[in-house]
Amino acid sequence: MLASFACGARMQAMGRLFAILLSVISLGWASPAMADVQISFHSFNGSVLFGRYPHAFIVMEGELEETGETISENYGFTAKTVSTRILSGPVEHDVMVEEPKYIKKTNRHFTVTISDKQYREITALVKKWRDAPGKYYDLDTRNCIHFVGEIAKIAGIKIEYPEDMLRRPKKWLNYITSLNPKLGAKQID
Repeated sequence: MLASFACGARMQAMGRLFAILLSVISLGWASPAMADVQISFHSFNGSVLFGRYPHAFIVMEGELEETGETISENYGFTAKTVSTRILSGPVEHDVMVEEPKYIKKTNRHFTVTISDKQYREITALVKKWRDAPGKYYDLDTRNCIHFVGEIAKIAGIKIEYPEDMLRRPKKWLNYITSLNPKLGAKQID
């Protein structure tokens, strides 16, 4: 009789353990998806009418996993003042933020998910470029393409800077797309 009591107690304990395990699993199914931040890489074709030249920039949207903070940011690197001076060497720089209405008119080349750590590294790089002293923008060695390229490296994307593309953001981002077939992105005409 003692043996049957012990067996029954074990069965009851196993039943409770099974119920707890099932509860834990079902909680996992019912919880929201893990937070993430998506970073998109954009180019702007330029416009003679509005005085804007071709440009590359990034857009980050989503939610940080650690804090739940909602992210909706975009950054591009440019000359503080657009003039012919940019053709003859370094000029004062700026990190610009695009208005949402302009973002809709740009080319989104590809999007990847980044971790909270990568997000923090990217925002630190943005601040470093924004706060650099002196004349930091150079059309051939430190322009919007270089800025976006350094951010892409943080996101794990293979980057190269062919000399003939340093002033052609859309062509350059199409080239980066071809270097990274894992992105599954299409070329933009």
